Amino acid sequence: MAFSDNFFNKIEKRTNVDKNTILELAKELQKNDLKNENTLREVIHKLSRMTGKDVSVEQENKIINAVVNDKVPKDVDKMF
Repeated sequence: MAFSDNFFNKIEKRTNVDKNTILELAKELQKNDLKNENTLREVIHKLSRMTGKDVSVEQENKIINAVVNDKVPKDVDKMF
C-alpha cells in the first residue's frame, strides 16, 4: 500500500512525527507480532513518547483489544 505525501503531511501536522520516522516505525512493526499484547504495549508506549501524547491504561487496553480482534479500520488514509 503506497501512501501519498499528503497522507504523511496530515499525520505530521497532527502528531509532529515526520515521514522518515513513520516509515522506520512501520519497518520495525513489520518484524513484530502485532497480536502479541506485550509487543503492542511497547509500540503504544513508543508512539506515546514520539507524539508527546499520554495514553491511559484504559485507552491502551482498548487499542490492544481492537488490534488483537481485528477491529482496526482497513482504510488508514481516512483516519487522518
